[in-house]
Amino acid sequence: GWAAACSHGLVSPGLGTQGSAGALRWGRLPQLGGPGAPEVTEPSRLVRESSGGEVRKQQLDTRVRQEPPGGPPVHLAQVSFVIPAFNSNFTLDLELNHHLLSSKYVERHFSREGTTQHSTGAGDHCYYQGKLRGNLHSFAALSTCQGLHGVFSDGNLTYIVEPQDMAGPWGAPQGPLPHLIYRTPLLPDPLGCRELGCLFAVPAQSAPPNRPRLRRKRQVRRGHPTVHSETKYVELIVINDHQLFEQMRQSVVLTSNFAKSVVNLADVIYKEQLNTRIVLVAMETWADGDKIQVQDDLLETLARLMVYRREGLPEPSDATHLFSGRTFQSTSSGAAYVGGICSLSRGGGVNEYGNMGAMAVTLAQTLGQNLGMMWNKHRSSAGDCKCPDIWLGCIMEDTGFYLPRKFSRCSIDEYNQFLQEGGGSCLFNKPLKLLDPPECGNGFVEAGEECDCGSVQECSRAGGNCCKKCTLTHDAMCSDGLCCRRCKYEPRGVSCREAVNECDIAETCTGDSSQCPPNLHKLDGYYCDHEQGRCYGGRCKTRDRQCQALWGHAAADRFCYEKLNVEGTERGSCGRKGSGWVQCSKQDVLCGFLLCVNVSGAPRLGDLVGDISSVTFYHQGKELDCRGGHVQLADGSDLSYVEDGTACGPNMLCLDHRCLPASAFNFSTCPGSGERRICSHHGVCSNEGKCICQPDWTGKDCSIHNPLPTSPPTGETERYKGPSGTNIIIGSIAGAVLVAAIVLGGTGWGFKNIRRGR
Repeated sequence: GWAAACSHGLVSPGLGTQGSAGALRWGRLPQLGGPGAPEVTEPSRLVRESSGGEVRKQQLDTRVRQEPPGGPPVHLAQVSFVIPAFNSNFTLDLELNHHLLSSKYVERHFSREGTTQHSTGAGDHCYYQGKLRGNLHSFAALSTCQGLHGVFSDGNLTYIVEPQDMAGPWGAPQGPLPHLIYRTPLLPDPLGCRELGCLFAVPAQSAPPNRPRLRRKRQVRRGHPTVHSETKYVELIVINDHQLFEQMRQSVVLTSNFAKSVVNLADVIYKEQLNTRIVLVAMETWADGDKIQVQDDLLETLARLMVYRREGLPEPSDATHLFSGRTFQSTSSGAAYVGGICSLSRGGGVNEYGNMGAMAVTLAQTLGQNLGMMWNKHRSSAGDCKCPDIWLGCIMEDTGFYLPRKFSRCSIDEYNQFLQEGGGSCLFNKPLKLLDPPECGNGFVEAGEECDCGSVQECSRAGGNCCKKCTLTHDAMCSDGLCCRRCKYEPRGVSCREAVNECDIAETCTGDSSQCPPNLHKLDGYYCDHEQGRCYGGRCKTRDRQCQALWGHAAADRFCYEKLNVEGTERGSCGRKGSGWVQCSKQDVLCGFLLCVNVSGAPRLGDLVGDISSVTFYHQGKELDCRGGHVQLADGSDLSYVEDGTACGPNMLCLDHRCLPASAFNFSTCPGSGERRICSHHGVCSNEGKCICQPDWTGKDCSIHNPLPTSPPTGETERYKGPSGTNIIIGSIAGAVLVAAIVLGGTGWGFKNIRRGR
C-alpha cells in the first residue's frame, strides 16, 4: 500500500500523494537514498563523420557553427546524444520541436526596476523531442540551452537528466559537463505490458446503429479525416509567478527555459496519444512580484488569473496557465475549469511547483480538464474505466506511485466526445510557424517553399506524391489539407467538416484552397430542438437536455419549478448568498434549481453534495415527480442550476438565474438579415457575425446565385449516402462531457460576451 511504499523508500521523481479533489500531489526530485537516488554521468553528442560513422564529442552545444549574426542562436534541426547510466548507454535521436513556439511568440517580464521588457520571435529555441535509438515505444523531451535538461523513457522506466551544477557559468560548456540522472524504481510490470499503446485502445468511431441518417444535398466524399485524425493545436500562454522566478535563482532566462521544457514534455504526451499539439504563443514572468494574489485556495487563484487574463494580457490564446513556484497547502497540485478551452473567462489553469517531469504531468492534467476530461472517482475505480497500470498510474486518475505518461482509455473517450459534441472549435486553427530560417521537412510551408509534407515517414503517409523537396510536383495544386485530394483542390461544396449538432455549421471546401474553413457555429439566439430551445455557445440549451445529461432522465413539469424555486431552500432556489439560499421571483423560476424526474443514485458526472431532494405534487389530476440534487465538479462549479442561454418563455432566455427577454442579449445580426430573413434566406449567420452561404449561393449576404458545377472537375466524389466527415456525433448527446461544457460556459466560443456587454 501507500504507507508501505513510503516507509520502504520507494520515492522517485514525481512521486505524489493522492488528493480528494481529483489531482495528484507531485513531489520533488529525491536527493539521496533508495532506488530513486541519482547517478552522475557525462553525456556526449554524436557527430557524423565524412565516412558515415559517428564520433562522440564532449561539447553538448547544439548551436549551428555558422549562425547568422545579430539574431538569436540557431540550433541544429537534428542531434543525437549518448548518456551512459545504470549500466547502459542510452542513445537519444532528437529533432527540434518546431511546433513549440508560434511565429508571433512574445516573452515579457516585469523587472524589479519597474520596467517591462518584451521580446518577440523564438529566442534561444533549444527544445527537442525524439526517441531512444531502435526503441519505437520510447520518448524523449530535452532542452540543450545549458547542458541536457529533460526526460526520456524506454517504454518502461522514466529517466530525468539535468546538469549537476545548474549554477555554473552561463554559456555553452566546452568540456565534460557532469549531469545527474534519476530513474523510477525497477518494479515488475504486473500486466506484462511493454508497448505504449497496448493498454489504451482508441475508442470505436462507428455511429450507433439506430441513429437516423442525415440527408444533405452537399457533395461529400467517403473516408474524410475525423476529429481524431485531424491535428488539433492548443495555443497556450504561460505565466510564471514570482515564486517560480525565485525558485529559478531570480533568473528570467532560467525561468523561461524551465517553463518551455515543461510545455515541451507535455506536448510529447499530447502529440502521441491525442494528436494534439501544445503551442506557446506568449510567456510572462513576474520578476518584480505577483500581479494577482496567489494563495492556497486554488479556485480563488484561478478566478483571479482569469480576470487578469481578460484585463492584462493582449495576446489571444486558447488557454492561459499559471506556473507557480509555490507548493500549495491543498490536496490538489493544480486546478482548471472543465471544458473551458477557447473560453476567455474559463480557459485556464493553475499548476504548482515541482521538477520538470512533475509539472509537465500537472499541466497535462489541468489542460486535460480544459479539454473536457474528468476527475471521477466512481468511474476510475470500477469497470473498464479503472486505470490498468497500477505502478505508473494514468494522468487523469488518483492511482499509481510514479510519473504517469499515459491517458486512460476513458479520458481519451471523454476528449473525443468533447470534440464530437462541438467543444474546442479553436483547436482546429493551425498556428503560424516559427520565425526560423526555412527548413524543408518540418511540416510548415515557409518562404521559398511551395509545400512541406513533413518528414520522410509523414510524406509516405500523405502528400509525398504531390510534394518533392518542398516543391509541388507537375500539375499538383496542393499536397495536404482537408480540401486536398490527389494533389488537387476539392471542388467547391465538398464537405470537409460536418456539423456536430443543429447549432453547429458544416464547413465546405471553397474550391480554391486546400484548407478547410475555420470551425464556426451558429450565432447565439437561433431556435433549435423544434423551437423548444435556443442555440447558445454552439449548443442547444433546454432543461430536458441538461437533466438527461446529468441524471439520465427528463426535466420535471413546470409546476415543480413554480412551487419549489420560490422557496429559497436547498430543494429550490435561484442560487446561494452566503450561507443562505436566494428565492426566485415568479418570472425567474425556470432559471433556478434544476428539477428532473426519476432522479436516484449518483449523477453521471461530478459529486453529489448532500442528498437528493424528492417532492411529489398532485396537480390537475396528475402526480408530478420533482427531484434534484446539488452536484459539483472538482473545479467547484455547480451543475445544479439551469444553465445560461436556456429558453424560459417566448423570446426569453436565462442568464444568471434570471429570465430575460432575448433583446437584452444584444444578439448580433448578419448582412442580408431582417425581421424574418437571415442571410437572404440562403445561408446561416455564424458566431463571427458573417453569413455562411449554401453551396449554390455566395456574397457577403448570400444574395448571389452561383450554382455548383454539374460534375466535379477533380477527384472522386459522390452524393451523400449517410453519416461521414469530421465531427459526426457517435455518442449520446447526454454524454458527461457535454454537461460540463454546457454548464460551465464550457467551450465558450459564442460571438458575444454578454456579461461584458451589459
